[in-house]
Amino acid sequence: MDFIKLVNDEFKSGKEHPKFTVGDTITIEYRIKEGNKERIQKYRGTVISFRGHGEKRRFTVRKISGEVGVERIFPYDSPFIENITVEKHGKVRRAKLYYLRDRMGRAARIKERRKLSASVK
Repeated sequence: MDFIKLVNDEFKSGKEHPKFTVGDTITIEYRIKEGNKERIQKYRGTVISFRGHGEKRRFTVRKISGEVGVERIFPYDSPFIENITVEKHGKVRRAKLYYLRDRMGRAARIKERRKLSASVK
């Protein structure tokens, strides 16, 4: 067991990501290695689920690429994730948004959660 923890600690990225939840629209800058070259690919979509716990936590991001839905699963502590930017905070009432798989266009939109500033009363 200690060997497994040792290997997991070696592969930890040690990066701090912004706090995001299911329903948020995020942009992930993911490092891709092609042959001997490396590049950063941006992947923007809606977070539809979180799975796992602790070090093995992973999240699923769904985007629409030309009328076709594309989902990708990212490990939360992946060393290949350079940066995560939260574009919009979604207002949802479910933990898993799998119903978005059946919807396209306007039906797949999620309302934005707005925060009230301290000066407005």
